[in-house]
Amino acid sequence: MNPPLSSVIVGTWQLESRTDRTQSGEHRIEPSLGDDPIALLYYDAAGHFAAQFMKRHREERGADAVRAGSNNTRAIGGYDAYFGTYTVDDRTGTVTQTLVGALGPENVGHVVSREMHVTDGRLTIVLETSAPDGERLTRTLIWKRVG
Repeated sequence: MNPPLSSVIVGTWQLESRTDRTQSGEHRIEPSLGDDPIALLYYDAAGHFAAQFMKRHREERGADAVRAGSNNTRAIGGYDAYFGTYTVDDRTGTVTQTLVGALGPENVGHVVSREMHVTDGRLTIVLETSAPDGERLTRTLIWKRVG
């Protein structure tokens, strides 16, 4: 039997990949952070989390998203950051996060839920979102435990 998500999620995670796909499976690049952002994600045992994302090559100035996709925050200048509290539903493998602070002020107070699982030191997060133009996307993030 696998340990519960609530116990294996605690730690520091470094982003390995972030992929957006359309409903038909086509790859899309999110313009504000690019195809290969640098990111760290932290979950502590007391129920706090923080996430930071940065476009890998910020000198390649991409457009900031005019509005964030659904179920997602908005990057500004190739950077996104937010923090808050989280709870885990071990039965469904869902983590619900309440954003206490965020780079984009419109994101403060948002509550977002993510399907997650941890296997072999990798945290996988899958969420439904949309492109700035409204196209429906499935985003998959794969994180490696680094702490």
